[in-house]
Amino acid sequence: MIRRRQFLLANTFAASTVFLSEKSGYARSDSSSAQPLGGEGTLSRKADYTLTIEEGRIEPKPGHILQTYLYNGHAPGPLLKMKEGQEIVVDIHNKTPHPEILHWHGFILPGELDGSMEEGTPFILPQTTIRQAFTPTVAGLRAYHTHVRAGKNLTLGLYTGLIGPVYIEPKQNPGRYDREVFLTLKEYGPAFSAEKMDDEDYLLPKQQNTALKAELEKKQAANKALNLPDDLDLVYEYYTINGHCLGFGEPIKVKQGEKVLLHILNGSATEARSLALPDHSFKVVALDGNPVPVQASVPVLWLGALERVSAIVEMNNPGVWVMGDVQAKARNKGMGIIVEYAGQQGKAQWKKPTDMTWDYRLFSKKTPSSSKPDGIFDFHISEHHNPDRHINVNLWTINGKTFNSTNKTGYYPVEYGKRYRLRFYNPTDEAHPLHLHRHNFEVVNIAGSSISGLMKDVIMVGSCQTLEVDFIADQKGASLFHCHMQHHMDYGFMAVFECQ
Repeated sequence: MIRRRQFLLANTFAASTVFLSEKSGYARSDSSSAQPLGGEGTLSRKADYTLTIEEGRIEPKPGHILQTYLYNGHAPGPLLKMKEGQEIVVDIHNKTPHPEILHWHGFILPGELDGSMEEGTPFILPQTTIRQAFTPTVAGLRAYHTHVRAGKNLTLGLYTGLIGPVYIEPKQNPGRYDREVFLTLKEYGPAFSAEKMDDEDYLLPKQQNTALKAELEKKQAANKALNLPDDLDLVYEYYTINGHCLGFGEPIKVKQGEKVLLHILNGSATEARSLALPDHSFKVVALDGNPVPVQASVPVLWLGALERVSAIVEMNNPGVWVMGDVQAKARNKGMGIIVEYAGQQGKAQWKKPTDMTWDYRLFSKKTPSSSKPDGIFDFHISEHHNPDRHINVNLWTINGKTFNSTNKTGYYPVEYGKRYRLRFYNPTDEAHPLHLHRHNFEVVNIAGSSISGLMKDVIMVGSCQTLEVDFIADQKGASLFHCHMQHHMDYGFMAVFECQ
């Protein structure tokens, strides 16, 4: 819903353009004499990319039409390719009836460009255009997506088609390969339901913290004694790769002996996704766009919401295969794509892998980090019954407090240039994909196991487990932290680090 002030602003600036630059902040102008903010000629030059946000229709499989918000009429949005160290100019048109915001996920940008209202990024008002100019400083697979809070409204936020991949070409190739394929995993047709997906116990190590497990069991017993209703979860009607259900999109056509570099983005609003290709393995070369210290081959990839994996697959087993989710329910609803070798025909085959686990430690150094933090934040995650009787979606807290930007609850001061350790304690029954804006962090401990060298911007913390990551506060201003499950973020699972 647009409030009166937003409505007036939208009409006042309906014909205007907002100019955003990492160099000079932002300004709004409807004058042709406006001065460039992103360097000489930024306003007058042709944009490298234009993104239009508007309502449109998608057809994940023949005869099944969905209405949702899209970038440039497509879901996912178009692949944007950029070059490390080279300025990019992007025009963004908002043709929806509500304010929008676009987050450059995995980028290192000032708060006014990053794409979060908590950091000071201005909304893109209805029927308004903004121009953004910035220079990508990190290479690899990134993303762009809406950062609107949806709450109960499942037609907004990441429940829509407003997500797309970005590839920033690195100065050095991640490995030898013959060609690249980009895949975006995404569900559509969301609904709140008591139905639960078949959860796989996939995260390694599997050891749970005794104290956190006891805390979870105590809370579950208390909820049962009070006869509290179960928390609703999100279920989806369609599961897609690159906008199509399994069997209805273009297959990946390969030749025997080819090395194919897959760039995979999990664009889900709420779910972790897996991917397996029978009788093949994935050699992981980068996570969240960052080269891994150790390149390891695995039979299954797991990605929390907005995690990215770049992996090389050597095509050495001719046939027609289903590359799909290991969860049968998700695969049967469309989460898969056909891989077809040259000269091969017939029905695509699927085999369930014998090992379906995922271990971040495989891609890291096995020695503890030699860097010591200047400060430590302990974050205790907790779930609470929502008193709103109209919807059984629980509230989420960090250290017992739900995020509130009005009274600054959940804001933490940090000093520029200092190294901080975030220690997470998760006494809940699900894994959470944790995301820090405007930074990469080093993973230093998973469930009591010390590691080093693994750089990410999203990572899953397992049920009843601990997780520790380090980041350097080298971005001034506010940086948002949150769980990347939309309904967890919307209902309090957020924090802001304020760098002086």
